[in-house]
Amino acid sequence: MLDFIEQAVNRGNIDAASAHFGDAYIQHNPNIADGVDGFCSYVRQLRQTFPDVRGEVKRIVAEGDYVVVHMLAKRDAKEAGLAIVDIFRLAADKLVEHWEVRQPIAESDLHGNSMI
Repeated sequence: MLDFIEQAVNRGNIDAASAHFGDAYIQHNPNIADGVDGFCSYVRQLRQTFPDVRGEVKRIVAEGDYVVVHMLAKRDAKEAGLAIVDIFRLAADKLVEHWEVRQPIAESDLHGNSMI
């Protein structure tokens, strides 16, 4: 999972990231098409628009066929970024399904606890 995120998000290495996909890839993010081609198109567009995009993995939790990744994503170093939770389903150690929840990092809070 760490290699997939490093290759896809941080390096934009589509070929290396694609090696982690199964034969079919179901996408639940409404902004990304199903399949490896849909994912690759999304990453190309993301990196073209935001060449300095980075994802910093904070936590990974795995149970059965599911892996949950909690990360801080920034399109550039100056922004506060997004708190993202990605949920992946794997089959035969390959990515076959993806869900994503994201929210902007708040500039202030009521408690002093980090979102990440």
